[in-house]
Amino acid sequence: MYLSNSKIIVIKIGSSLLVDKSQKIRKKWLSSFAEDIQKLKNRNQKIIIVSSGAIALGCKKMNYNKKNIKLDKSQAIASIGQIELMNLFSQTFSKYKINISQILLTLEDTEERRRSLNAKRTFENLFNLDFIPVVNENDTIATSEIKYGDNDRLASRVAQITNADTLVLLSDVDGLYTKNPKIFKNAKLIQKVDDLKKDLKEILIKGVNEYGSGGMETKIEAAKICQLAGCGMIIANGIYLNPISKIMKKNIYTYFSPRVSKLDARKKWIISSIAPKGEIIIDDGAKKALKSGKSLLAAGIKKISGKFNKGDHIKILDKKNQECARGLSSFTSDEIIKIMGHHSNEIEKLLGYVAKSEVIHKDDMVEI
Repeated sequence: MYLSNSKIIVIKIGSSLLVDKSQKIRKKWLSSFAEDIQKLKNRNQKIIIVSSGAIALGCKKMNYNKKNIKLDKSQAIASIGQIELMNLFSQTFSKYKINISQILLTLEDTEERRRSLNAKRTFENLFNLDFIPVVNENDTIATSEIKYGDNDRLASRVAQITNADTLVLLSDVDGLYTKNPKIFKNAKLIQKVDDLKKDLKEILIKGVNEYGSGGMETKIEAAKICQLAGCGMIIANGIYLNPISKIMKKNIYTYFSPRVSKLDARKKWIISSIAPKGEIIIDDGAKKALKSGKSLLAAGIKKISGKFNKGDHIKILDKKNQECARGLSSFTSDEIIKIMGHHSNEIEKLLGYVAKSEVIHKDDMVEI
């Protein structure tokens, strides 16, 4: 039910789903997964895949034991495995006529506003080009201080950035249980979690985190991020063939419902940002356009104050200096000075390079 109603879906797959315990690649599984993705695409749903497996495939190629590798060497192994991983995806998905691209992210790419804004635009452009992004943590350059440490939290950040409707974490269990189901036969599957604090009070997560490739604790952390981003999250068993079809048919999983709507989450993120770096004063025509849900264009800007960079949080004021909106700028203050009052088709000529047509995109703006 939740997946069929989602426009944007982020699906995280762990390395244990791609490579089995004997280090054999599960090609049949990946092929069945690609078949599932094709079905979602045919329903005009936008898909992002967050995949582990670069280090596991690098170890397989080099015949190393993953447990004995230190961080600096694991970065080199990840570099080798990254090509193996993308080749595996490319070969498998091309059979289903699915185009894929690769995005490597570090923690800073999603935490720092300007970089997360750039990442969001990249995802949007890939959707427009009919490509499915395959995301992985950039293990080749990430140090222990700036690593996610697991792809569950990375997937939740990707879901937050892209304004996704649902994040699916494919694990090796059916969902979140009251106890570890591999030890306790009376463990019960929790089908829905609305309030994490209240609903999980009876569960000792630390006693349950031995199962699941990333551990249940990291999945709960991912759920917290999703819930505050207005995104639903599913933990489900991905071991079976055609795992997404199975989720949709059998409804065996744990669903974490969003605590706020996506719009509220977006507003919360923009309004609760640190103090705005500058101000833009707009004319009546631009104000009317904003009220009808349109983006802010250069033509409607009368004046700016403050010095700010691309992606910075700024106030939008009307001619009476009354705040009417806030948003994230697609241009620096210096660039806006050059283009304000001009039509969008003049921007390239004025700046000397290709740039966006919107000074503040409607998706990055909140009306006050």
